[in-house]
Amino acid sequence: MQPNHGGNLRWAADRAGISEDDILDFSASINPLGTPPSAIAAIQSHLVNLKHYPDPEYVALRQALAKFHQISMDWILPGNGVSELLTWAGRDLAEFAVTVLFTPAFSDYYRALHTFGAVITDYSLVLADQGKLYFSLPDLVPTLKGSQTGILINNPHNPTGYLYTRNEILAYLDEFALVVVDEAFMDFLPPDQHQSVIDLVPNYPHLVILRSLTKFYGLPGLRLGYAIAHPERLKQWQQWRDPWSVNSLAVAAGIAIVEDHQFQQQTWDWLSSARPQLWLGLDRIEGITPIMGAANYLLVRSEYSGSWLQQQLLQSDRILIRDCLSFHELGDNYFRVAVRLESENERLIKGLSKIIKTN
Repeated sequence: MQPNHGGNLRWAADRAGISEDDILDFSASINPLGTPPSAIAAIQSHLVNLKHYPDPEYVALRQALAKFHQISMDWILPGNGVSELLTWAGRDLAEFAVTVLFTPAFSDYYRALHTFGAVITDYSLVLADQGKLYFSLPDLVPTLKGSQTGILINNPHNPTGYLYTRNEILAYLDEFALVVVDEAFMDFLPPDQHQSVIDLVPNYPHLVILRSLTKFYGLPGLRLGYAIAHPERLKQWQQWRDPWSVNSLAVAAGIAIVEDHQFQQQTWDWLSSARPQLWLGLDRIEGITPIMGAANYLLVRSEYSGSWLQQQLLQSDRILIRDCLSFHELGDNYFRVAVRLESENERLIKGLSKIIKTN
């Protein structure tokens, strides 16, 4: 069965008859610089604490995140990845008559919303114009705005890479009763470019921000994210969920990485050159059109089947790309690729070029 998420190496290895270790993964948008040494050192130094339960209040981690964002720790709730926190955001959104989603949308949004019976209204974000793509914010129907409506926004948007401006988010704050902004990829933008609205949360009790620490810091196997929202909302979420959702090693790593300014700068430096390099290489291949976005991945429109290209790359080059079948509005003529190290990007470009030229 085709997976709904990237990074499913076991599925890809089984399908291609190869080892997971042999796969170069472009399907999951994870920092290719790897896990920071600061996180590894923190994990190793806290192995002795595995005999104890984690602090159920996660005070040390919340203090570190509060310092990082210059906000009170009372407004922060760590979670077992953004996926867990999406579940509780979905429960809150289900209280409203309608939740607005801009499509194509991350499949886990539907999982979280459907779990609690939320009514979803989709609005298309990607529009076609004479064979090219451009991005346009939907003109929402006025009757959908107001006291009975919520909205879930992904910024930068996945899979398009579209970056909403702060002013665009501000407009929705005045129109919707609950605004949830998933900023899982915002860390990949340097501070002078990001459009985060975290600083607005104290002034808007109906604003919720979700943040991931796994993508930027190469920790998807550890599972760590956090929500920033009004303390009363976070207290309710804490009551709904299982105790000790975040393990001690994730806490230790989280405290270390938010203070790792060297790794942060290295990541911004890498992406500033690797992303245009990958875009340019893909743009030179006949029949595919990469879309430049603000995050660490590129959405690509293709004259060829995305799932076919995925299978061909696995078999010929042991490269895994992300098909877009789970993004129903896009379908099989799109695929998504993470930006990786420049030598790895070249391997993908050469592999795609070879497949397309010989077929």
